[in-house]
Amino acid sequence: MAKVYKCFALKTEYWRPGTDYVQKIIEKVKGKIEKGDLVTISEKAIATASGNILDESKVHPSQLARFVARYWMHYAWGYFLGVLCHLRKKTITHLRSYPLVEGSAHKQVALKHAGFWQALMYGSEGGIDGSNLPYSYVSLPLKNAQQIAEKIRASLAKDLNTNVCVMILDTDKTYSFRNFHFTPRPHPIDRIHTCNGLAAYLTGRFLKLKRRATPIALVGCRISEEEALEIAERANRARGFGAGRNVWDMAEAFDVSLTSVTWDMLDRVEHKPIVIVRVPKTQ
Repeated sequence: MAKVYKCFALKTEYWRPGTDYVQKIIEKVKGKIEKGDLVTISEKAIATASGNILDESKVHPSQLARFVARYWMHYAWGYFLGVLCHLRKKTITHLRSYPLVEGSAHKQVALKHAGFWQALMYGSEGGIDGSNLPYSYVSLPLKNAQQIAEKIRASLAKDLNTNVCVMILDTDKTYSFRNFHFTPRPHPIDRIHTCNGLAAYLTGRFLKLKRRATPIALVGCRISEEEALEIAERANRARGFGAGRNVWDMAEAFDVSLTSVTWDMLDRVEHKPIVIVRVPKTQ
């Protein structure tokens, strides 16, 4: 019988850079967690709070970055790969008018921080993401996610005297073929394989493989990769998309241009970076 998970998404204010996210987590889960619970936290929220973000308006794109933005994104993704990967019609429309200036800067960041094959993806290249961030900012993937998860778990144990598991997860997808799990996202948890960014994404989307959010750190418990993926996906669904699932949706929600979303606008959105996942005890 499949396990029945209960998810409790906790609302918080927007975590701007400089936020003491560990203290915020302690305050929010106090009185709500039980022994054996799994506390999941959004990588994006931690990255933003810890200042692991980059302003793309200050980036000078190379000729390669301009080529990728002007031709690869517009034609390859807008007229072929987007259809092949079963992307939403709305997303394909956006790709066909991919912005040259902002897009070139973004692709330069992807080339520098994630590499060529990741830069050829249409979004979330190597874990780089601009959704739920203002202006031209993007978040970079955490390089020390496991250590951060350990710190959070130790703080919860010390301040709340509660033994729980902690997971940090990313919305980027892991694809599953039977018992083989792979993702274009670098540095997932053990036993989830990182494959070539573009090839992994195309394979998973084209074949319509089962896809779930990617756990990038897990401490305090030993569970299978299948269960970790299931928990990550259920937590991700409970969390929602905040200001939007991508930069286009976010700009549309606020009725502004792609780089005109402000910190104050994001402050007004409902954010749920923390989700408690509970497996009901067997009788």
